[in-house]
Amino acid sequence: MPRPAANGRIAGATTVAIGLGSNMPHGRYGRPRAVLLAAVDALAGRGLQILQLSPIIRTAPLGPSRRRYANAVLKGCWPGDAHALLHCLKEVEKCFGRKSGRRWGARVLDCDLLAFGNAIIHSRQLQVPHPRLQDRDFVLQPMAAVWPQWRHPGLRLTVRQMRAQLHKPKLNQPSAVD
Repeated sequence: MPRPAANGRIAGATTVAIGLGSNMPHGRYGRPRAVLLAAVDALAGRGLQILQLSPIIRTAPLGPSRRRYANAVLKGCWPGDAHALLHCLKEVEKCFGRKSGRRWGARVLDCDLLAFGNAIIHSRQLQVPHPRLQDRDFVLQPMAAVWPQWRHPGLRLTVRQMRAQLHKPKLNQPSAVD
């Protein structure tokens, strides 16, 4: 497997991190874990070079959904720009039955562009790095398995450092000893 250069590129492609999540079965692929694996294959078929897939973890839902999620992070290389990758991710979600609409709800597949090399992108359609990446352990935990040394270009923290900060005891919270 080729190694990324220091600038995050392999033969003109950008190293990227994509968050994958599912909490509903799919008629063809089955349970959420299998949905994520099928999504990886679908992304590879659309030009994403797969470098590594994190372990798939089960996590509690955010928001009103009651179903647990299967979550993973995919590290790959993309030959195009970030907006083209976003379009590819939305296409794959749609192929898996994702409908636009309610936020935070149950879904067959969710694909989020977490990092696009060291780029910072703020457009109407896209924000990279993902704006809540540093606040979500269900993203940082699997990302630490595939790209622990990635440094958030705005926060200047590695994935490991963001995760440590997330788990650091907060002031004004009672301790377990009290």
